[in-house]
Amino acid sequence: MDAVLNYLEQHQKRFVAELAEYVRFASVSAQTAHNGDMSRCATWLVKHCQQIGLRARLCPTAGHPVVLASTPPVSRRRGQPSRRHFMVYGHYDVQPPEPFELWQTPPFEPVVRNGALFGRGASDNKGQHFAHLKAVEAFLKTGQPLPVDLTFVIEGEEEVGSRSLEAFLKAHRSLLSRCDGVVVSDTGMPGPRHPALTYALRGIVGLEIIVHGPSRDLHSGIFGGSVENPAMALCQLLAKVRDAQGRITIPGFYDPVLPLSKFEREQLARVPFDAERYRRFLGVPRLFGECGFTPNEQRTARPTFEINGLTSGYQGEGSKTIVPAWARAKITARLVPRQRPERVLKKICAFLKKHCPPTVRLEIRNGHGSDAYYVSPRSADAQAALRALREAFEAEPLLLREGGSIPIVHQFKKVLGLDTLLVGLALPDDNAHSPNEKFDLDVFARGQRMSALLWRELANGRRS
Repeated sequence: MDAVLNYLEQHQKRFVAELAEYVRFASVSAQTAHNGDMSRCATWLVKHCQQIGLRARLCPTAGHPVVLASTPPVSRRRGQPSRRHFMVYGHYDVQPPEPFELWQTPPFEPVVRNGALFGRGASDNKGQHFAHLKAVEAFLKTGQPLPVDLTFVIEGEEEVGSRSLEAFLKAHRSLLSRCDGVVVSDTGMPGPRHPALTYALRGIVGLEIIVHGPSRDLHSGIFGGSVENPAMALCQLLAKVRDAQGRITIPGFYDPVLPLSKFEREQLARVPFDAERYRRFLGVPRLFGECGFTPNEQRTARPTFEINGLTSGYQGEGSKTIVPAWARAKITARLVPRQRPERVLKKICAFLKKHCPPTVRLEIRNGHGSDAYYVSPRSADAQAALRALREAFEAEPLLLREGGSIPIVHQFKKVLGLDTLLVGLALPDDNAHSPNEKFDLDVFARGQRMSALLWRELANGRRS
């Protein structure tokens, strides 16, 4: 490994310049005005993969193309055990950069400042999967044999729900299902000295509810008091969902939820956390969550019911004295392992219908859903990842549960039958999805080392 690790150390300046070139593409998948940028970015990435020695091509989809790249085939003598094969996932699309006025420097004119590369997509997710590409480059350019076979799948629709990914996976199932697992760096680590393996993700189910009242907005002086106000009815309905202790009151909501084990609570307690600093960072007068659980447990390992948007009536300047015709709320519930989105959605709908007053009409529009994800942190591959993290970052890695959802991880399991190792490189202050997004360059370099070491460690595991 010395030649590989030395190569990585010697070429960091060029790697940062290449990452800056990659970040310069305004590959915003949510905005059709950037379709040309999406295409140019994907083409650049294919050429870059080819330049470092990978076999790469663009795979068209119903939306934006997927970049598919593989390591060169390795000849194997008869009787030799089969090599392990892993898929590395990433995405080249990025979040919209607005509001522009909050950026210190333009979002698609990357700059290095205070040991970090600033630009939209630097951390989420270009820098993270680029670290894996640089590790492979180090093997190929130094002539050192890669310990495993690798296939990169880098899509362009993650930020809009990976709409074309499942069809892509099915179309390439004969190739990808031969993999032993998936490696994804699209999560986070608590700090530069706290590398982490994420072994669980929360799932999600979304819906939109609309409370319909009168056929039109009414004069609140002439009609108010004789007709139900939809905004008031909606607020009262939603208020029934949670009690004062932060518990969801929907019958059966918690039925499948397993209690946190002693081991899990011990691992979560190792995560550096200062409740007062966290409170100040959030800008709230006081923290609130489900009683009986720490803030870290509440935000990563417990299910939730959240109001994401709430609107009704007049929203313009000044006043308009009306009883609004309707009120709307956008809802998501974060789920933990064993909670199935379709079953939770059914329980939520039944609860809302039961408690909706007869003076208004309730309309429910179902949204997206994804199962929670869990992989044993004691598995051989998880232990291999922990060894690679420990050596690269020179620190004891943490085991994390993430509060967010990554639906593609569930797709890898459902379509390909593959488990995923989540070895994220994003720091809490990287401002993903926010202005002034950045990627720490020391983490970038150590992430490359981790990737190189990971293939060695995984090669020694179970062979298919």
